[in-house]
Amino acid sequence: MHPIVTRLRADLAAVADPAAAPEMQQYMKSAMPFRGVPKPARERLLKAAVAAHPLADAATLDAVVRELWDGAEFREERYLALSLTGLRRHAAWLDPSWVPLLRHLVVTGAWWDFTDEIASRRIGPLLRAHPGSLRPVVRGWITDPDRWLRRTSVICQLQAGGDTDTALLTEAIEANIADPDFFLRKGIGWALRQHARTDPGWVRAFVAEHPDLSPLSRREALRHLGA
Repeated sequence: MHPIVTRLRADLAAVADPAAAPEMQQYMKSAMPFRGVPKPARERLLKAAVAAHPLADAATLDAVVRELWDGAEFREERYLALSLTGLRRHAAWLDPSWVPLLRHLVVTGAWWDFTDEIASRRIGPLLRAHPGSLRPVVRGWITDPDRWLRRTSVICQLQAGGDTDTALLTEAIEANIADPDFFLRKGIGWALRQHARTDPGWVRAFVAEHPDLSPLSRREALRHLGA
């Protein structure tokens, strides 16, 4: 076991709050139990652990994330694994070679808290930095049997602003527009609502041209457009 994994698990146990854990688990509807450690405390212990056990390269990071994630007994271990991939000191390593790991986290995490972070803060930046490599990946996820990969394809451009690939967004939405899944319908509305901050006219036109949008998606898309 890598030393940082050992330390992170020990540190989580040391600051665990058994009284808070059940409420956190219930809120997240998680089958995996919690230690009861909130995000600020997790960030502090992660910073200390990385300072004490710096990771040498991208391959080591990949191995550590998989070890911490796949062997997790408490949900906070997975939050820490995901946070490791987003640290500024590791940002230079973020390239298309990370896609298999990120895909693994989405599919095995299989819930919105993991998916939304990965989609908007990992896959999205990769798509903008490496469109030639990532666009085919995202297009493949649009019709994947896994609903969390499909949600990722819909919401991965939340932070793209004026760089939003509207053709890709349109393809992702249209392919999933009839799916009754709540998380897909909510994701479609969220993606449109976010893009409305940049191009409200485009979103209004899109909604008008797609009467088959679910009421949830439509309501979310137009929430701040006075319609």
